[in-house]
Amino acid sequence: MQSVSYATLDMLVDRFGAALLERLTDRADPPAGVIDSAVVDRALADTRAMIDGYLAGRYRLPLAEIPPQIPPIALAIAIYKLHVYSPEEKITRDFEAALKSLREIAAGTIVLTAETLAPTPTGGTGARITDRDRPLSEDNLKGWI
Repeated sequence: MQSVSYATLDMLVDRFGAALLERLTDRADPPAGVIDSAVVDRALADTRAMIDGYLAGRYRLPLAEIPPQIPPIALAIAIYKLHVYSPEEKITRDFEAALKSLREIAAGTIVLTAETLAPTPTGGTGARITDRDRPLSEDNLKGWI
């Protein structure tokens, strides 16, 4: 299964700025003064895994085309995951809103323009009897007749 990227480093830089990403990812001692793409890639992979976990029950993965609802969700999750310590309140609110959206996608409240999974057949139609036969006899009708 080919992995799909729901967000990229360029998208993160465009949305949050290079200075923030450098501050969050440059973990060298002393700091190198650049965005560490390996740290970003790890956060994006974790983000993809989280989103796929919510989509797997309803949509065929990997997605052939990424619906427009997914990249903003991925960006909110990825920037949250890049924080080593507590992120600012806006980042936390955006992350919580992204998780809410994922739960709504999983529940079917939000519908994506993606190929859904075929319904699982139940194996039968109509009513089923799941209890044993109970023939009427004089012994089991004592007290009734």
